[in-house]
Amino acid sequence: MQPYNKALKQASRDLRKNMTDAESLLWSRLRRKQILSVQFYRQKPLLNFIVDFYCPIANLVIECDGGQHYTAEGLDSDQNRDYALNELGLLVLRFSNNQILAETDAVVHEIYHIVQQRLESPSCET
Repeated sequence: MQPYNKALKQASRDLRKNMTDAESLLWSRLRRKQILSVQFYRQKPLLNFIVDFYCPIANLVIECDGGQHYTAEGLDSDQNRDYALNELGLLVLRFSNNQILAETDAVVHEIYHIVQQRLESPSCET
């Protein structure tokens, strides 16, 4: 189990109740082990962050990025966040909300292939 700040539990519950359209759409394609029978969690606390989606068996984090992620401050924050998560051995995939909404099948296809690669990798424990 990855470490997390227990103070984020309520915030993550609130985020699950108020997902963006892109998050809801992607969640509809990730939930119930639809991709290679692996479990994804949504709005999962990890370290001092709440990640949009997390797949523990593949050590994978998926982020849905809205406009605030493309500001100088947002890019810097995301870079620091990704570095901290990478230090735990997690791969962070980022998709823009527009990409998720307009190219859902392509996004899911990419996630499928990344999960498949990570499951086949000897460094990924299953």
